[in-house]
Amino acid sequence: MAENTLRPKSLQGKPPWKTQEGQNRDAQNVDFDALFVLAEWGRGCSDRGHAVATFRFFSPAGTGLNDCIDQERLQALASARHEGCGLAGDFYFDPEIYRAEIDQIWRGGWLFAGHTCQIPEPGDFFTYEIDCESILILRDEDHCIRAFYNLCRHRGMRLASGGGHATRFVCPYHQWNYDCKGQLCSSWGMGPDFDKSEWALLPVAVHDPAGFVYISLAEQPIPFEQVGAQLVKFATPQGLERACIAKCAEYEIDANWKIIWENNRECYHCNVNHPQYIKANFDHYNTDDCTPAIQTRIDAQVERNRAKWETAGLAATHRQTGMASFPDPESESGWCAINRTVLVEGYMTETMDGQQAAPLMGDYADPDVGTLRMRTMPNMWNHSSCDHAVTTRLTPAGPRKTLIQVLWLVDHDAVEGRDYQLDQLLPFWQLTSEQDWEICEQVQKGIESRAYRPGPFSTYKEKNLEAFVRWYLKQLVRD
Repeated sequence: MAENTLRPKSLQGKPPWKTQEGQNRDAQNVDFDALFVLAEWGRGCSDRGHAVATFRFFSPAGTGLNDCIDQERLQALASARHEGCGLAGDFYFDPEIYRAEIDQIWRGGWLFAGHTCQIPEPGDFFTYEIDCESILILRDEDHCIRAFYNLCRHRGMRLASGGGHATRFVCPYHQWNYDCKGQLCSSWGMGPDFDKSEWALLPVAVHDPAGFVYISLAEQPIPFEQVGAQLVKFATPQGLERACIAKCAEYEIDANWKIIWENNRECYHCNVNHPQYIKANFDHYNTDDCTPAIQTRIDAQVERNRAKWETAGLAATHRQTGMASFPDPESESGWCAINRTVLVEGYMTETMDGQQAAPLMGDYADPDVGTLRMRTMPNMWNHSSCDHAVTTRLTPAGPRKTLIQVLWLVDHDAVEGRDYQLDQLLPFWQLTSEQDWEICEQVQKGIESRAYRPGPFSTYKEKNLEAFVRWYLKQLVRD
């Protein structure tokens, strides 16, 4: 077989999940693979004090057959929430609610899968696994990004794992093989009347604006055009399509994916928990604690930035205290928000000392461009500085578990050891991320207490949490 033909590794055992430290750990990526009965022993809801056995019948993932999910119960839980307060504890550990989220949100929207720079050449590929699906994302001979369900059309065997390069994808079961456009090229033993053209790989909707790769598992994907235009407008100068991966860190977090987003959408916790972040940024200040002196500093940075960059289209768009608003539950494209913001005086980039740590990215000719923030529900946020970008991808792996991938990107010509050092590039966002992951795991434990009742959001510092909860419930509980 040709050297550049892909054949998966041993099929024995579960595929290893690689932790940040490089140790192998078996991980069950999803809770529901197919039609089955789940026997769940536990406390039950927070208002029940005794162990119960519940048996629930689940429909196959992705079929849209949600008979297992009590829509009246979802409506009741959503309606019981007090405006300005968080969600009931059930939303963070209940298997039925998790199944509804997968079907309504994760299979219904656009998911960030990766960056185009991960597959720079024809034949390059990577896979992304969500729920029971594995998606094969590749670049074909015409340099187009394509996405397919990662399964052989014969008997459903997975074709590839991880990432790599291949001119043909060969099923290890019966050796059916496919080209990079998904066409079935060979299927020995099927007889003269077999029509290969009818058995191409099953396509997945995909868009790749400005270096991002988004996929949708929906039969009729929601509109992408407005969000794609935003990404092109703001992200093109960053040059993510001309970047390379400097570092990939992967985490398995014992917390529901919504807890991680809720933590991301407020900086109420930043002063105590993120000392490195508050040295570089102003958005931890709000109207309740922004002194006249701090406001003067913010105004001066914003005006200096505007005078320098307005004509180039790189001026700050977020110019006030507090975090930028996101998501917008009332807008069709409210699942995406992008803004530029200024950094504290003396900071050129989000590194520990604020100084440039790698060559300038993209179209930048000056390091003093502030920071670009990009976010898309339900699974991506990106912080881009003049010299590097950091992308975080969330993937739910059960009601109580989230897999997180953090990518550091630099200019494609940058060479580690010559142009940048990882010990200068990584710490700012590595520390901030890992501090957050520890917080989120402790929040998950607290929410599962029978004593838990959701408290009120701060009207100064947690407005985004109310917006997130409203967005989430709107996606989950549909008429």
